Order: sequence, then C-alpha cells, then structure tokens
Amino acid sequence: MKHFITILLLSFTLLFGCSSGDTHVHGTIVASSIQNGDIIFHTSKSRQSQAIQLATGSKYSHMGIIYEDQGKYFVYEAVQPVKLTPLTEWKKRGENGHYVIKRLKNAEEVLSPTVLSNMKEVGQQYLGKSYDIYFNWSDEKIYCSELVWKIYKEAADIEIGALEKLSDFDLSNDYVQSIMKERYGNHVPMDEKVISPAAMFNSSLLVTVEEN
Repeated sequence: MKHFITILLLSFTLLFGCSSGDTHVHGTIVASSIQNGDIIFHTSKSRQSQAIQLATGSKYSHMGIIYEDQGKYFVYEAVQPVKLTPLTEWKKRGENGHYVIKRLKNAEEVLSPTVLSNMKEVGQQYLGKSYDIYFNWSDEKIYCSELVWKIYKEAADIEIGALEKLSDFDLSNDYVQSIMKERYGNHVPMDEKVISPAAMFNSSLLVTVEEN
C-alpha cells in the first residue's frame, strides 16, 4: 500500500501541469476536465465544521488538492491521518454533495519541472501525519488548509490566502466558544498563526473550475 501511494504521488508530480484546453468566460475558467493541482472545497459534516463556518463566515470548512492517476482522481487531504482519498468518495462526505473546485490562475506558467519536483517532496513529508485539532502552525501535525497552503508555499513560493491570527476570527458564538473551551481550556492561543479554508477559497489567485 505504501508503495502504491508513493507511485500515486509521483504521478501527481509528473502530471501536475497538464493542459486542459480551457476557455475563459467573465474571468472564470470553464474546464473541459479537472487538472492535477486543482483545489477542492466542501462543507464537512464533522463536529467542528459548524464552529469553523461560524468563526470564518464561510460555509466551506474542508479542502484538499486534486490529482489524477491513470484516469482516476484523488484528493490529497489532511484528515486523520493525511492521506489520498478517491475523489468520488471525498465528494460524498460533503454536505448535500456540494463542492467547489478552484485552480491557480497561472498554473501552467509557474509549475515548472523544478517546482513540480519540489511539490512531490513537500507533499510526501506530510503523508500519514495526524490531523491537528489545535490548529498549531507546525509540521508535527497538520490541518486541511494548512496542508494545501504549505505545499504551494514551500514548493512554488505561492501564498494562496492571507495568514491570520486566531484572534482575527469571530469567536463570539456560544458553539464556537464551547469548542475552543474543550480544545484549549482557559489558554486559547489567540496569536497563533492560522490559514483558513475561507481565506484560500476567497484568494484572488484562484478561479473557479467547477461547482456542484
């Protein structure tokens, strides 16, 4: 299984910049097919999803990177643990089957062979790591948006979405406060660096490819 995953990640690297023959309509890509490196968002059904939505003001609470291998699509995502998930399976986990796929505007220009090689190495170092329920900015454990952000930043020097502090979010809701109390007790790390799915979803560097 480990060998299989390594092969898939290698394919992810080699195929990342494939052309799709897209056309542009009002600044939004109308894609003939999904591309390697596309970023997918949905509303998770997990217990913490509602708290994330309330705190960030966005319905999108989970995300991952899509890639293709031999005609099959997978999502590289940070759950428990970081793993590859078939795209069809990933879509079913979202609320009402809704999802949005976005793409880096200039993906074909910036993803050189060197960058693609770096992305492979960056992605592999997180494989199998535990999900970070505390949203700490470290590499020991990792959460969904942190995984995607760091792959693009470390491999391509591209920052998709602005980093924020925990204190920048709306933490006033009772449910949000209850989750935080459960996680942190009386010591909430308000200055902790955070990247949210909402910040990445709203990034001007991305365009919408597909929405269901």
